[in-house]
Amino acid sequence: MKAESDWAGHHRESREYRRILVGLGAAGVATFAQLHSPQALLTVLRADLVAPPSDVALTVSFAMLGVALAVVPWSWAADRFGRLNAMRAAIAASAILGVLAAFSPFLHVLLAVRFLEGLALGGLPALAMTYLHDEIDARFTASAAAVYIAGTSVGGMSGRLVAGFVAGFWGWRAGLAVVALLCVGAAAVFFALMPAARGHVVRRMSLGDLSRSVLGCLRDRGLVTLYLTAFTLFGGFVAVYNYLAFRLEGPGFGLPAALVSWLFASYLAGTVSAGWAGRLVPRFGRFQTLVGSILVMAVGLFVMLVDHVVVIIVGLLVMTAGFFGAHAVASSWVGARAASHIRAQATALYNVFYYSGSAVVGWAVGFSWMGSGWIGVVVPVALLCLVALVAAVLTHRAARPVG
Repeated sequence: MKAESDWAGHHRESREYRRILVGLGAAGVATFAQLHSPQALLTVLRADLVAPPSDVALTVSFAMLGVALAVVPWSWAADRFGRLNAMRAAIAASAILGVLAAFSPFLHVLLAVRFLEGLALGGLPALAMTYLHDEIDARFTASAAAVYIAGTSVGGMSGRLVAGFVAGFWGWRAGLAVVALLCVGAAAVFFALMPAARGHVVRRMSLGDLSRSVLGCLRDRGLVTLYLTAFTLFGGFVAVYNYLAFRLEGPGFGLPAALVSWLFASYLAGTVSAGWAGRLVPRFGRFQTLVGSILVMAVGLFVMLVDHVVVIIVGLLVMTAGFFGAHAVASSWVGARAASHIRAQATALYNVFYYSGSAVVGWAVGFSWMGSGWIGVVVPVALLCLVALVAAVLTHRAARPVG
C-alpha cells in the first residue's frame, strides 16, 4: 500500500469521507459495545457467581488491560500490513471472542476470555485516529475525530443497554450473546463500507524502530501530559459507571437491574458533546475546550452526591457530556501534535494510558466504594479530574516539537 505523493486527504463533501465516518462508526459499535457490555451486568454477575463487587468489576478491567497491552503491537502491525487490514483483523477476532465469552462457565474463564477479547479489540482504538489523519483532509480531521468519538459512545451505550436489558430476563450469558451478535452485524457494515486506504505508506518497521518511536513519544512533554489526561479521566469515568449500579440497586434505592441498565442511555449526552467539542475547537482552541469539558465533568460528579434518582441522572448526563468532550479534544490533539512518522505510536500510547486508567482505577475504586459508599467514589474521581486539569495546563504550555 503506497501513499499518493499529492494526496491531501478526502474532503468532507466527498462520498469516501461519508463512507469512512459511517464505517468507523460501525466499527466503534462493534468494538465498544463488546468492551463495555459487562459493566451493565456487574450486579447480576455478583449474584450469579457469588463474588464481591471489586472481583466482578475485573470483567471490565481485564478487557481494558488487554486493550492497553495490545495497542502498541497493533500499531506496529498496522505499519507493516496497513491500517485498514489491521483493523479488519482486530474486529473479526473480537467478534469470535465475544461469542465465546457468553459461554464462559466460571468467573476465571470469563476473565481469561475478556482479556483475550481486549487484546483483539485494541486494534481499533489504536488505529482509528491515525487512520483519520492519514485519509481525511487536515482541515476536517478534528470534526471527523469528534464524529468517531460520538460513534464510540453509541457503541458503549448500546452494548450496556442491550446486555443489561436482556440479562434482566434471561441472565448475563444471554446478554453477552445478544451483544456479540449485534457486533457481528456492525463489523459487516465496516467491512462493506471502508474505502481503500490512500494516505499511508506501509513500512517494514523493526522492533528497534518501534522502540525508538515509543521513546520519542515519551520524551515529548506535551504528549505525556495528554496521556496523563487520558489515564485520569477515563479511569474516573469508568469507576463512576462501575459502581453506580450497586448504589442504585442497593438498600437506599432498591431499583431493579433491568431499569438501572437504562442509565447507560446517558451515553447519548457523550454522543452530542463529542461533536459539540469538535465544533468548539476551531472557535476557542483545544486548551480552552479541554479545560471547559473537564470542569463540566467535575460539576456532574458533584451533583451525583444528592440522594435523589432524578438529580443523580442529571449529574450523570452532565458528567458524561464533559468526559466525552474532553476525550474528543485530547485524542485528536495527540494526532495533531505528533510528527507523522510517530503518529501511530503516539495515538497507540494515548490508548495505553486511557485503558490502563480504566483497568486500574475502575477496579481500585471498588475498595473505596465498599469501605465508604458513594463518597468513596466521588472523592478519588474528583481528585483525578484535578490532576487532569493540571495536565491540560502543562500540555498547553509545552512547546510543540520541531519536525
